[in-house]
Amino acid sequence: MKLNDAPTLDLTRAAAAFAALGSEQRLSVLRTLVRAGPDGLSIGELGTRTGVTGSTLTHHMKILTTAGLVTQARQGRSIICAAVAFDEVTSLSTFLLTECCADSPNTDHDHG
Repeated sequence: MKLNDAPTLDLTRAAAAFAALGSEQRLSVLRTLVRAGPDGLSIGELGTRTGVTGSTLTHHMKILTTAGLVTQARQGRSIICAAVAFDEVTSLSTFLLTECCADSPNTDHDHG
């Protein structure tokens, strides 16, 4: 996949997403969900894997959801599952890398 294939973020949305990741626990939650893949995890399993539970996990999930980095949906009667919004996370990565080395005096823009 080329870097330009992902949707682009504006500076305000990117800043909000990075701010949401400004907590070790939230970053851990997001990384755990990335590892779980597109099916996500139940909130209980997410808490078990991260060691973040109860109202603290609810608080972090709200911030990550508001930033567009994770999604939550009911499955079955009451189990809430969480998954990474992979398009948004990809956009965030692309935001950082799309202009990599653009101002470098090296005209071939090698990365290594």
